[in-house]
Amino acid sequence: MLDTPLAKVPTLSLADQTRDPDQFAADLGGSFRRFGFAIVADHGIPQDLIARAWSETEALFALRDDEKRGYFIDGQGGARGYTPFKTEIAKDAKHVDLKEFWHVGRELPPGHHYESEMPANVWPTRPAGFKETFLKLFQAFDTAGDKLLSAIARHLDLTPDWFDPAVKDGNSVLRLLHYPPIPADAQGVRAGAHEDINLITLLLGAEEAGLELLDRDSGNWLAIKPPEGAMVVNVGDMLQRLTNHVLPSTTHRVVNPPPERRGHSRYSMPFFLHPAPDFLIKTLPQTITTENPDRYPAPITANGYLRERLVEIGLIQK
Repeated sequence: MLDTPLAKVPTLSLADQTRDPDQFAADLGGSFRRFGFAIVADHGIPQDLIARAWSETEALFALRDDEKRGYFIDGQGGARGYTPFKTEIAKDAKHVDLKEFWHVGRELPPGHHYESEMPANVWPTRPAGFKETFLKLFQAFDTAGDKLLSAIARHLDLTPDWFDPAVKDGNSVLRLLHYPPIPADAQGVRAGAHEDINLITLLLGAEEAGLELLDRDSGNWLAIKPPEGAMVVNVGDMLQRLTNHVLPSTTHRVVNPPPERRGHSRYSMPFFLHPAPDFLIKTLPQTITTENPDRYPAPITANGYLRERLVEIGLIQK
């Protein structure tokens, strides 16, 4: 890992979207086409909210194991609440990931028509203020995600609000991730090579070394290290499928740290932006060409696709 070269992913400013939305869309789309990733500064999520979220994430994972496991819901595929250490496995991997995590989803009003597809949140009794903090952070991620989707729509020659109905009440998930200290002889890595399931992922916490992408041009692993406070954004498989691979979902992983950092925890907060469960993932016509024929002639709902992938990574059973 120490010799892994840095990926030359450009750092963009979301503030530029207001000044020149077409140029920002071109820059974001260009970064996605090349790397499947972009780095976005000035994302609008308040720094004091982020700091509070980090503090409460550390306090949550510092709870006793039996207390955390009390928030694990068997059979739900980790959709909400706690998922224990060494549960998730990357597709085709030999070893489980060296991580534990907590999921916060969208709060729906009673009787909402997606209630059967999107389970209620699980809230711990401590740390105090956890629910308030992460409801606010979820909304802040949602707002930033909407802006990025608007830029993606422009890049694809769609109307800037094209994704709005697709993600209204979408099944997005905010994941709080803890990679505990690991021994030198640990089997596996913190997160095995994988692609994300959703439309786009917005990630805070990638300043700590470990995140790498697989470069399609060279076949080499490249390290991603954003500036302090910037967000890493990557294309997920749903968007790749929707765009017929024009915007690619890039394989990435989180490797184990060098010996001097193995005694330290690593934390990150990815926001997996999903469409609504009944959104139909159907190839966009403008992405189908003679050189790039339709790879997915049969459309699939977002929820159907999600279930297929959760089986692959071991979070639910067939």
